[in-house]
Amino acid sequence: MTTVTFRPADAVAGTVAVPPDKSITHRAILLAALSDRRVVIDKPLQSDDTGATLAAARALGAGVEGGIGDGRVVVTGRGVRGLVPPPVIDCMNAGTLMRLVAGILVGQRPGEVTVLDGDDSLRRRPMRRIADPLVAMGAAVTPTGEGTPPVAVRPGLPLHGMVHELPVASAQVKSCVLLAGLNAEGETWVREPVPSRDHTERMLRASGVDVMERDGMVGIAGPVAGLALPDLGVPGDFSSAAFAIVAGVLRGDPAVTVTGVNLNPGRTGLLAVLARMGADVVVHPGPDVAGEPSGDVVARRGGILQATEVTGDEVPSMVDELPLVGLLGALAAGTTVVRGAQELRVKESDRIRTVVELLRAVGADAEERDDGFAVRGQMSLPGGEVHSHGDHRLAMLGALAGIASQSGVTVHGMEAAAVSYPTFTDDMHGLGAVTA
Repeated sequence: MTTVTFRPADAVAGTVAVPPDKSITHRAILLAALSDRRVVIDKPLQSDDTGATLAAARALGAGVEGGIGDGRVVVTGRGVRGLVPPPVIDCMNAGTLMRLVAGILVGQRPGEVTVLDGDDSLRRRPMRRIADPLVAMGAAVTPTGEGTPPVAVRPGLPLHGMVHELPVASAQVKSCVLLAGLNAEGETWVREPVPSRDHTERMLRASGVDVMERDGMVGIAGPVAGLALPDLGVPGDFSSAAFAIVAGVLRGDPAVTVTGVNLNPGRTGLLAVLARMGADVVVHPGPDVAGEPSGDVVARRGGILQATEVTGDEVPSMVDELPLVGLLGALAAGTTVVRGAQELRVKESDRIRTVVELLRAVGADAEERDDGFAVRGQMSLPGGEVHSHGDHRLAMLGALAGIASQSGVTVHGMEAAAVSYPTFTDDMHGLGAVTA
């Protein structure tokens, strides 16, 4: 376990190019494996999660040239029904991989069962939310009795389209069902209570698939003849950029600039929350990258932040950034409340419980609620000692708390940041943070 102490910083400043987008990297590799062509993916995210996805593509029989850390990966697809499912796919900590690949596997030719497994953290995450709709489509998908991994998937059973109503908005579940719909007879539709990120839909359209929209639903008419993902580059990950942006809001003098970041509106709900809180954040739109809007974000320390409330309708567009809202709330005037965020309880950790524990450990006045949390602003953080619980977002949250604190924060398990942001500590050093 790696322990790092982040010292208080009077000011941070500079320019950061955050790691490429994790969600887009996962989807690019998997759709390239389903393609009828050789696909070049520039700037894939180098992380443990995306490495697991590239290994899964290779295990499924796709041709793979290069590694996840080479700056470019070339995947030669086997077609939408041409993959060869292996006995086991190790998804490590990647919930996105497990849920999306399940939707892909059920549409492959008949074969033996593939078991989707992962690390201890992934084995605690709910998988009935994908198993139930896939079974309703005719597939054989069996998680454990608790509804968690390992998940057994038998490919090759006849699939039929359906309308699936998601009780909770989830891009991963939506994507799983749509990917199964590629090989189902008839139309497959997904309805969400509020829209979630649409990376899968954008990438399917770019691959030549007719993605339909009707009455608040998104759908696919299957079986599709094939798909051809074009060569693409991966923009910067907004969820990673959010940590640098918040560092700028709290301590940016003169400013922190994040370049080339993905600005998909399904991902950038934090920007609206920061605006309500009175933060000094400016967005400079740039060219589209991989069919996704991108640009630069500049954040400066301004006046006193004001408390706000995040509602359930906003959660899907900022689910990974909600821990940062807790930190901002601790340093704002008033009480900041997050509601409708039950999904946080089934992330890499129970992020409602662990975020509240972390905030309390550094001196914040935070309260756990069933569907979120409340943080009463004190305008300052004393500092303290926290644990990441193996959760990359918590490790980085502890680091930012240290930078914004009075006496520093010691983070145990800082290595967890490598899941999505391997260069996080180095980037914080580049902005002027000091560690011990």
